[in-house]
Amino acid sequence: MRDRFDVVIAGAGPAGGQCARDLAERNYDVLVLETESEAEFPRQSNKSTAGTFPSAMTAFAIPDDVVMNYTDDVVLESPNNHYVREQTGAVLEFAEFKRFLVRDSREKGATYRFDARVSGPIMEDGEIVGVRYDGDEEVYADIVIDATGPAAPLAKELGVTGLKRERQAIGIEYEFENVDVNHPEYADLRDSMMLRLDHDLAPGGYSWIFHTGGDTAKVGLCYIQNESHNEYAKEGMGIDGYLDYWLESDPRFKNAERIEGTQAHRGSAHIQPPKSMSTDNFMAIGDTVPSIDPLWGEGIHKGMKSARAAAATVDAALTPEEPQTDAKSLAVYDRLWHSDVAPKQSARLMMTEILYLAPNERYDQLMADLQGTTEDTLTQINSGDRRAIAKLAHLSDIPMLAKYARRRLLE
Repeated sequence: MRDRFDVVIAGAGPAGGQCARDLAERNYDVLVLETESEAEFPRQSNKSTAGTFPSAMTAFAIPDDVVMNYTDDVVLESPNNHYVREQTGAVLEFAEFKRFLVRDSREKGATYRFDARVSGPIMEDGEIVGVRYDGDEEVYADIVIDATGPAAPLAKELGVTGLKRERQAIGIEYEFENVDVNHPEYADLRDSMMLRLDHDLAPGGYSWIFHTGGDTAKVGLCYIQNESHNEYAKEGMGIDGYLDYWLESDPRFKNAERIEGTQAHRGSAHIQPPKSMSTDNFMAIGDTVPSIDPLWGEGIHKGMKSARAAAATVDAALTPEEPQTDAKSLAVYDRLWHSDVAPKQSARLMMTEILYLAPNERYDQLMADLQGTTEDTLTQINSGDRRAIAKLAHLSDIPMLAKYARRRLLE
């Protein structure tokens, strides 16, 4: 007898865990395959700053005991300026959060297999019918879901998403103690989540400090393999070198030390739109099909929303007496993704790419621009509102916009 489930999910991250949670609650027979061992999970896959907002906490019933610190503000920094917005949030203990999703979905009936590295799809008559893992192990399902993030072994082989390695974001983060989160030369970061735009520290990207209580914080940075990185990068310096450079040059870290027992959080993400998200018997969710916010990512919430959209699509496909798992039926997920997970994606991607083209002096001006707007402006920009984006434009931006337009035309 073949090893068979209604749904097989590759990856036990926020998207995979939430999708399993939703499907098990609907009484589907769901299996999650996770590369890491259960005893160490999550170790290598513990890659997120784990900042989110009350909407995610409420919508997905995230418990308080996985929260490191509730925050009051969002802070944006430039080299010589900053902008503070009152907005409550939560910095999650990401490992505990992921373990909660596994535990809760198991209690609802989901099956997990750890130490189970997915190697590729099982194909019959040109369609995926299962997954091969750990070399020669096989499992079959009506629907297969790839929630493995940028690795995406199933999505890539099936030609779904169409993402390339160009313009990838590469990031690193550590947890520190003895951080001066209220240094007189900077914004007050007590109970705040801060993002800094500064090509000296993160050429073509950004850095961050997320307060986790007392004198502790998550500190990290990422850069994107884009034109600005090529222009501003320091020769021979990699992602670890940039973080060390920031730690050595910023007085907030004068006495900072890595918290003993914590590991580096490393990850990557695509800064480009996916071509598609589904095909016959298959969907890709979470960071496997990235969504993009210009100034505030909130990737956890979006990943879990994509998981919920996929679970709803599975339910609609498998409920009929004769299940409908063809590409047309599963394309419902694509429509939900564009309407609910990443609406106005092209405008948001445009703003993201233009943002990282800007020089440091333009970041200083951006902070001043934001200070002269209402608090709704930042939300509108992140949602892809072109009118809100236009409010921040200056005549001096024309050369930068022309540069962006030329590149898009060449593509």
